[in-house]
Amino acid sequence: MIENNTLLLGSLVTPLIGAIVALIFANSDRLQRSIGVLTGLIAWVFSVSLLVQVHDAGVQTYALGNWIPPYGIVLVADQLGALFAFMVTTIMIGGLLYTFRGHDKCMSYPAFIPLFLLMEVGLVGAMLTGDLFTLFVFMELMVLASVSLTAISDDQFGLEAALKYILISSMGTLFLLLGIASLYASFGTLNMAQIAQILLTGERPILAAASSLMLLCAFLLKSAVFPFHFWQPDFHTTAPTPISAMLSSIVVKVGVYGILRLVTLLFVKDAHIMEPWLSTLGIIGILFGSLGALRTYNAKRMLAYSTFAQIGFILVGIGWGGPLALVGAIVYAFNHAFIKSSLLMLMGVVASYTPTKSANFGDISGIGSRLPSAVGWLVLLGGLSLAGVPPFNGFISKLALIRGGVESGDWQNLIIMVGAGILTLMYMIRAWQRIFQQSPLPTTVQTKDEGDSLFAPLLLIVLCLLLGTIFTEPLIQLVSATVQQIQDPSVYISAVFPEGPGIMTR
Repeated sequence: MIENNTLLLGSLVTPLIGAIVALIFANSDRLQRSIGVLTGLIAWVFSVSLLVQVHDAGVQTYALGNWIPPYGIVLVADQLGALFAFMVTTIMIGGLLYTFRGHDKCMSYPAFIPLFLLMEVGLVGAMLTGDLFTLFVFMELMVLASVSLTAISDDQFGLEAALKYILISSMGTLFLLLGIASLYASFGTLNMAQIAQILLTGERPILAAASSLMLLCAFLLKSAVFPFHFWQPDFHTTAPTPISAMLSSIVVKVGVYGILRLVTLLFVKDAHIMEPWLSTLGIIGILFGSLGALRTYNAKRMLAYSTFAQIGFILVGIGWGGPLALVGAIVYAFNHAFIKSSLLMLMGVVASYTPTKSANFGDISGIGSRLPSAVGWLVLLGGLSLAGVPPFNGFISKLALIRGGVESGDWQNLIIMVGAGILTLMYMIRAWQRIFQQSPLPTTVQTKDEGDSLFAPLLLIVLCLLLGTIFTEPLIQLVSATVQQIQDPSVYISAVFPEGPGIMTR
């Protein structure tokens, strides 16, 4: 019998209950936002408690309805899932805090906070489920919530971007369903631990081999990795600021999480085939994303292209495959969430001072002289962190990844990555200078007296500084323990099937 840990259920059910309660109070905008923040804090407490317990006591499980897997759905929290769930709930608090003092009209819609919380349900559920079909359900819930939130954006192109993404996402859904169906046809189960055990110890049917490719394509699309990146700039640019911040920081990490599960749990024997392709796609993404960020006309769009590049860094780390490389990739994924969410919120603050909420450089060049000085300083600090300048967490991320590259001996890609880091510094400093240092252009718009609150991005920038100084060693130790655990699939398998995966009785 597996032991049920209610902390897993709490992390998942809390935002679901919050979404329902927020919908009940649809007539009170301020109360809805308060419910959202309170719900986010409670979910965060559950995720912190879960992370601590997983670290101290090992993999935690919860069998829904007390049905023993593979008959029933089981939630599983190993250190990777718990760490990513903690990352999601922390960033979501920042997004919910931003909505509390945000001025976008769409944030006052009755469905906004419930959809925001449903997106959190999808994200956390994807990190904690031990069943492939349930993973599909949670990922689709996340997609539908984020698409709906983008469609109701104040931006005139929000609906168009949402329709583009839902069409493109359907391709990822098709890949995912085909991969899941192939595995079910091969093994008669969708439990990840059982599939992993079968693939580790038995023969691999042709359908199962094909499923690895289909699942990989699905997760690459969710991560906006080349050549599946084309949906990202429009979708991230037109979404409301807190949603855009979530999309570029944690939503794309669902795909990263899925790829990590493929190479460390489900298809360990095929990892050596996938890894060179992941490194190649990562390098292409780094180059295209960095060059796209240099050439774009919009500050939020620049950060969307930057996400494309930063995910490339993570993929290269996964592709290297060694212990230090995986530590670097996971640290990079974790830290990037804090950096990118803070920067997108800051650009949202800048845009909120314009009459049309525009982030086009033609509209906001030189606008910084009319904004609170703290905005400029925070954008500069966030840009330095993204570029990997100490003492911020971006420096720790790049240093950890470089150690992995040295371990792998891939000097050519290491040089490209260092060069891309310089490009990151270039486009962030250029954007900062255009907004805060140069004189207003004839096209620069007039500013409003009041914009969105700085509290949420300030909080995230402080966390970036803390993660680059005080919490650096604890984070590295935690991720190192995570890598050590996920590189031994038997730990995950034995937690789900303590009596052995052959046990099929209720």
